[in-house]
This record gives sequence, C-alpha cells and structure tokens, in this order.
Amino acid sequence: MNKLFLTVVFACACCAVQAQHAGYNAVKDIDVFKSRFAAASQKINSIKADFTQEKNLSMLSDKIISKGKFWFKKESKVRMEYTQPFQYLMILNNNNIYIKDGQKENKISAGSNKLFQQVNRVVVDCVRGTAFSNADFKVNVFESKAAYLIELTPVAKNLQQLFKHIDIITDKTDYSVNTIVMNETSGDNTTMHFINKEINTSLPDALFTH
Repeated sequence: MNKLFLTVVFACACCAVQAQHAGYNAVKDIDVFKSRFAAASQKINSIKADFTQEKNLSMLSDKIISKGKFWFKKESKVRMEYTQPFQYLMILNNNNIYIKDGQKENKISAGSNKLFQQVNRVVVDCVRGTAFSNADFKVNVFESKAAYLIELTPVAKNLQQLFKHIDIITDKTDYSVNTIVMNETSGDNTTMHFINKEINTSLPDALFTH
C-alpha cells in the first residue's frame, strides 16, 4: 500500500533553513509567492514528461533506480508508467485509481478511503497551486537563484505515519515541478526527477483510461 501512496503523490504534479535545504533561503514574502504560484499553475493545462526515480533504503547501500513516463491533464487526470526496470502503471482519473502491476490489475475508488482522499488532494493541490489551503500539511517555502522549494510537513496523524515531509522543487520560470523528494518516517527516501517536460501539449483522454 505504501508503494501505491508514494506513486500517487509523485503524480503531482507543491522556519529556519535545515541541512536538507542547503543552498536555499526562506521566501520573505510568502503571500506574493502564493499568488504567483497559483496564477502560474492555473496556466498549466497539461504536462508530459520523462522521469527518473531514485529510492534510498536504509537497509541497502545502493540506490534503486527506476524510469518511466508521466502525463497530467486538468482537472484531475494523471498517468504514471514505469518502464525500467519493471512494468508498473498507475492511472488517476478524478477519484478513480487504476493499477497494473505486471499481470495484476486493481481498481480503487479514492472516495471510499480517507487516506486515498488525502493523497489524491495532494496531487491536485500541487498541480493547481492550492497546496497552501490544504489543512493536512504545514507549508514552508524556500528559494535559490533558479528554483523554489516547497516543503510539505504533514499535520494529519495518518499522513505523519508515512512521511516526515515532502519537498517539491519547482522551476522559477514557469513554476513547473522539477524534483520531488519523499522523506519517509522509516528513514527511507525517494527522489523523482522530471525531464523533457512539455507544457500544455495536447493529450487524448484515452491516456487516462485502460
């Protein structure tokens, strides 16, 4: 189940500076950032990208590297397709989630499970630029010369059991997501890098069905 929760949150796709935020400083005017972030996010109707995922497990010295493709289409359509080293497909279409892991298929209604609802909202909030209104997280924002870092720290108890915090790094030019770092309570962490991004390209609805 943790694998599914992490996958859904990745499709998305949002204090003093701590050691993990080296090179970043706290944004001084958070209200101005919120306004610009929301306005830029509203202009993004679709995203197509390749991604590389790096999984660090506390029990292993080597990283687990995966690659795949990502698609997003407003309002709430996400497709994530892992192609290396295994085949894994996740489609999020509004409140309906479809998973294909090898030959196994699973359909889930996010509306039937509170945790799925919360994770689903994270996906939508990050893309729509409304993460700051999500009461499940405390939000801090930092910046470097080229990027913003949005730190989401869960305040909801069930999410606190999964994550210490989620870091979303966005490009300063268009506010699109470059990197997501998932810091789990277990001590493991997962980093996803988005490359070859195409913003507002035409995507058929058939991509988000199965």
